[in-house]
Amino acid sequence: MELLQVDVRDQGGWRVVIASGQLDVATAPEFRQTLVEAQYGGETHVLVDLDGIEFIDSMGLGVLVGGLKRARAHQCQFAVACSHPRILRLFELTGLDEVLRVVPDLHAVLD
Repeated sequence: MELLQVDVRDQGGWRVVIASGQLDVATAPEFRQTLVEAQYGGETHVLVDLDGIEFIDSMGLGVLVGGLKRARAHQCQFAVACSHPRILRLFELTGLDEVLRVVPDLHAVLD
């Protein structure tokens, strides 16, 4: 597996954070910093694309929850795009599918 790669771009009124590789205890701090910077100012809707993520652990899930909390504090939207059955199943097992807005792809939000 590769280490974490993250790209950030603005599209359709959203800040899109595209992640690939591993989102785990080793890479979560870097991802958290990128997410915080993407949400800087508090008035930004954020869409996190996890389709390139091969593995995510509890630290990575915690970073996503932190992003959701920051968005809610500023009345902004926060969504996660993911189509990998394994990661979607993890969201279900942890109950995060009830908390996070999870969409199948970027187009579900940006179109």
